[in-house]
Amino acid sequence: MTPADLVIRSPRTVLPEGERPAAVSVRDGRIAAILPYETPASVDLGDVALLPGLVDTHVHVNEPGRTEWEGFATATRAAAAGGVTTLIDMPLNSLPPTVDPAALAAKRAAAEGACAVDVGFWGGAVPGNASALRPLHDLGVFGFKCFTSDSGVPEFPPLAPDEMKTAFREIASFGGLVIVHAEDPASLAPPSGGDYAAFLASRPPSAERRAVERVVQLAEETGVRAHILHLSAADCLDVLAKAQAGGLPVTAETCPHYLTLCDGDAGTAAFKCCPPIRDAANRDRLWQGLASGVISCVVTDHSPCTPDLKRGDFATAWGGISSLQLGLPAVWTAARARGHDLASVVRWMSQAPAALAAVPGKGGIVPGNDADLVAFAPEETFSVDPASLHHRHPVTPYEGRTLTGVVRATWLRGVRIADTPTGRLLTRSEPR
Repeated sequence: MTPADLVIRSPRTVLPEGERPAAVSVRDGRIAAILPYETPASVDLGDVALLPGLVDTHVHVNEPGRTEWEGFATATRAAAAGGVTTLIDMPLNSLPPTVDPAALAAKRAAAEGACAVDVGFWGGAVPGNASALRPLHDLGVFGFKCFTSDSGVPEFPPLAPDEMKTAFREIASFGGLVIVHAEDPASLAPPSGGDYAAFLASRPPSAERRAVERVVQLAEETGVRAHILHLSAADCLDVLAKAQAGGLPVTAETCPHYLTLCDGDAGTAAFKCCPPIRDAANRDRLWQGLASGVISCVVTDHSPCTPDLKRGDFATAWGGISSLQLGLPAVWTAARARGHDLASVVRWMSQAPAALAAVPGKGGIVPGNDADLVAFAPEETFSVDPASLHHRHPVTPYEGRTLTGVVRATWLRGVRIADTPTGRLLTRSEPR
């Protein structure tokens, strides 16, 4: 047998079956075997846990076109520092948006050679591009994002109900996945003032629920696989649970900010996102949805902008939260306080997102998978200093918060991530 290139051992190795002492053997960039902890190791982590690299399927990189907001080099450095080894880039906020093959080529050209971690791409479903969906699918996008309400940028308009049905039918015809920003436009209103209470009232839970009900109905009518993005309103959980119990292929994600923050925390526009961060009781119910499996994934919805766009009040500032580097410690801090273990966090932030998008070779410490690994000190704490973040702009609602869990090192295909970008551009394919 060919000798291993690397053996990493930890008494807290998080495997699909749970956490236990083990050594992980790496050969040619892949996990070769899970060995007894006593195996001689080239890297002994001591008391530090060993996790699979996280898979973040909801990241807005914004390059090309709005690279001053965020770019592939900065976003992927932040990802690596946060234990994320694979991300999938959203099709909007870049110029052009990824709604046809030419735009996908521009996106891939911008990312080529710049990425510290592996990067894939979502396509977009917008009015008038139904004929471009299959070609994008054939080029390897992982699925298609659409909005039911205003996206915030004019070049990525929402789908009207009849347009949604057309897009869903087309995506279902080739077995694709549609991912939906679900807020009912008729239930939204301009904020009556600039404070957080007015902003929150302008985007009520009923807006999410009505849009989710529509997605579920269309999934039943068309047979499409549908995924609800950044679920904020716990009032949607019963709709999703009923759909899932009935066998419909409808899943949902939530985000670190919905699980760790609440309306009372929102002091500055760094907290503004759409849909909004709601109250503490709603947050508790989202955790229950995670525990029950109705919500399967936790991903960041990293949606940065330039600092000047965050200087307004809650009526005028850009709605998006930068958290790519902080998602793991933020979620772990709250999860451990609620009695959840590291294996649960790994399931929500690595295994389930990889399964959702069918990203081959990712999502778990399993022989044959890519050796994407994270050394994570689960008891160590730190105070969030924006100056230490690798995001392009040091804007975060977590500023000054004490979080538990520190990423000590990240390996991509068995090589510790350093300054030289070695990330690959991924395409959708059958699992290996």
